[in-house]
Amino acid sequence: MTETRSNKWQWWVAGLILGFAAVWGVYVKARPADEVVLTIGEPYTQIRQQSRSTLPVLTRDNRINLYVRRPAVLRFSDPQYGFVTPAAKLLSLYADESGKVVAITISPQVDTLKLDEAMPVLIDLQNQFRRGGWQPFRVNGNPPIEDNRDTRVHIRDCAAPTSYWQASNKYQISLNIRCFRSDDRPNDERYLITLDLGTPVFGELPNE
Repeated sequence: MTETRSNKWQWWVAGLILGFAAVWGVYVKARPADEVVLTIGEPYTQIRQQSRSTLPVLTRDNRINLYVRRPAVLRFSDPQYGFVTPAAKLLSLYADESGKVVAITISPQVDTLKLDEAMPVLIDLQNQFRRGGWQPFRVNGNPPIEDNRDTRVHIRDCAAPTSYWQASNKYQISLNIRCFRSDDRPNDERYLITLDLGTPVFGELPNE
């Protein structure tokens, strides 16, 4: 009798756990993605209020690395030069001493990607820049990244191609893709995209 009751109890607990896992899975899929909404120069406290994210409270010690603890989409909300990224596990903001955000670093992915997965992300971001009026610059040595055979060979050689974009005299972006190979899986090709956004730091004019 005792053994029968024990088995029933174990099955009840197992069913409860499975039921909770199923409900949690539905919730995770239905929950809107986290989102960080900002433009350069906005107060960090305002960005936290208008975003749905895990950005931390600003302190004197963390203002140069204000990062999300759960993946979030970046919505750059400038009315002319705005764009949207895929969800990012690495999204970090940098605030000046007055608490205004002056730079962003983001890898718009939740994991390292195969090249066939990474290239559409790169191309879509550059197309959004073009539609928003961003202009490529430093193109003689660093033209916009294209999805063709030569570029893929270049990327697989771990050359880390980079494109540069400027929005009038307001913002500049550097966008690159580089190899990411772990010691335990040296033959597993994976790639990491990095986008750095801030006020102009290069003196070149667009198309130089």
